[in-house]
Amino acid sequence: MWKRLLRILEYKRQKAEDKRQIFIRLKAEGLRLKLFLIFYLKHSVFSLQPIFCLLFSAFYILSSVSCTPKHVETPSYEGIPVEHALSELKNIKSIEAILSVEYERNNNADVNTMSGEALLNVSEDKLNLRLYYLGFLAGEVNEEGGIIKSKPKLDKNKSTILIDGIKNSFFWWNIKDYTLQEKGDLYELKNPFRKLLISKKTLLPIQQTIELNDGEELKIFYDAPNKTDSNESAATNNKKSDSNQLSIVSSQNNSPSATHHSSLSLWYNSRMKIEFKNYIVKIKVKSYSVVR
Repeated sequence: MWKRLLRILEYKRQKAEDKRQIFIRLKAEGLRLKLFLIFYLKHSVFSLQPIFCLLFSAFYILSSVSCTPKHVETPSYEGIPVEHALSELKNIKSIEAILSVEYERNNNADVNTMSGEALLNVSEDKLNLRLYYLGFLAGEVNEEGGIIKSKPKLDKNKSTILIDGIKNSFFWWNIKDYTLQEKGDLYELKNPFRKLLISKKTLLPIQQTIELNDGEELKIFYDAPNKTDSNESAATNNKKSDSNQLSIVSSQNNSPSATHHSSLSLWYNSRMKIEFKNYIVKIKVKSYSVVR
């Protein structure tokens, strides 16, 4: 019994001694490393450059990995008539979206750029656009039946690109009395004042050109197809927006007409570029929901 206890005590003492020796060695190595760094930083002309290069490289790699956009695999709708897709989309009454907006104005050599966030609620005959900068409401545009109200007041060019441009870029399927032609992997829908190019694969627009009453052209370019999640795509008429926050609150209705959605309407273009004269508006859609 006593022998066993003595063996246990001797074993514990030996372990404690081993740990102490390891600690002493590590401390000595740490001191040597510290002295080496002090000597290196003191006597090397380019001493800080490698360290900063290493730190910058590590930061760049981490940023690149974390900011790499996720690839969204779009389904192929080739073979589905474009008229079927348009008829499904025409059931949408309004769209609500959170946007990142970049506004550019080119004045010869000067380029003025402004950017911010926006909350959009748009239908075929109404538009409400709230623009935010650093989280604060910076401006608001309302249009209904051709009557425009805005704070601050918009000139004709800004009104055209923000109202006509945004309404037609989101409700691109509202083209009427068009002729349809197939051009390679695209459908071309055209009437006297509007031309729309639609991808056969995604049944989403690629480009749109609108001729205005004064003969000027409004051009819209689309990119980056994305899919709404189940909550966004099931928005209903009792959905309300908080006017003081960039948030969308959705609630679901149990009626079949409110919850039924075609898979075609779940896809949208998350990037758009609107060009008019020397103005460019770039839009990134962060959130997208529809009301039927």
